[in-house]
Amino acid sequence: MSEARLKVILLRHTPDPEETVAMAAKLCYSPSDIESLKDKIGTKDQKAFVEKLVKMGHMSPIEHAVFTFAIEGISRACSHQLVRHRLASYSQQSQRYVSEEAGFDYIIPPVIKGNKELKNAFVSFMEDAQRAYNEMVRKLNELGIKGESANQDARFLLPNAAETKIMVTMNARELIHFFRQRCCNRAQWEIRKMAEEMLKLVKKAAPTLFYKAGPGCLYTPCPEGDYACGKIKEVREKYGIKTGTG
Repeated sequence: MSEARLKVILLRHTPDPEETVAMAAKLCYSPSDIESLKDKIGTKDQKAFVEKLVKMGHMSPIEHAVFTFAIEGISRACSHQLVRHRLASYSQQSQRYVSEEAGFDYIIPPVIKGNKELKNAFVSFMEDAQRAYNEMVRKLNELGIKGESANQDARFLLPNAAETKIMVTMNARELIHFFRQRCCNRAQWEIRKMAEEMLKLVKKAAPTLFYKAGPGCLYTPCPEGDYACGKIKEVREKYGIKTGTG
C-alpha cells in the first residue's frame, strides 16, 4: 500500500497514421483506384495536406488513425471522468477479480500532499480503509463467501483515491476533442496531467495530426466564456504559442 505514480504508455497506433488519414481524405475526391492512390500517397510527403485538413476542420478522415494507451497510477475519481468520453474503448482493472487484500495504492492530491497535517490525515484514512477492507473480506470468508464474491462487496469500502489501471483506445478526432477539454486549465488536475502526457506521446507519433492539439484557447478565444481561467497568455506560452496567435 503506497502512493501511486502516473504512467502513460502509447502501446499501439495505426501504422503511418498521417498517410492513412491522407488516403482517406483523397479517396473522397480522387477518381483513381485504391492501389494507384496508395502508390501516389506513399511517394509524396503528406505533411502539408494533413495540415490543411486540420486547418479546414475536415475531421472525418482523421478518425481512421487510432491510438491505444496503457495508463496506470490514476485514481478511480480520474477514471470516472475519463470514461465520460464515450467515443473510445476502455478495459479497466477490476476490483472484483483483483483482490486488494495485499494493499491498494492510492493518489494524493497535490494540495493535500503539500500540507503535512492534511497528508498525515489522508494517509491515515487510507490505512483505515485498507484495514476495513481486509476485515470485511475475512468476515465474508467466514460466511463461506470467497474470491470475487467477497471482493465485489468489500470494494464498496475502497475510496475514490484508490489507484486503477486502464487501457484506452481513441481515434485521432476524439483525441483532439479530448485534449481540447482535458488539457484546459479548468479541467481537474489529475486528468489534465494525464491528458498532457498522452498529448506528448501522440505528437511524437503523428506530429502533423496533432500540431494544433491542446486546450481550446490556443488559437481562438477561450471557449469557457465567463468561466475562463484568465491565464490565456500563460497557457499559450506553455504550448509554445506566441501571445496574440489566432
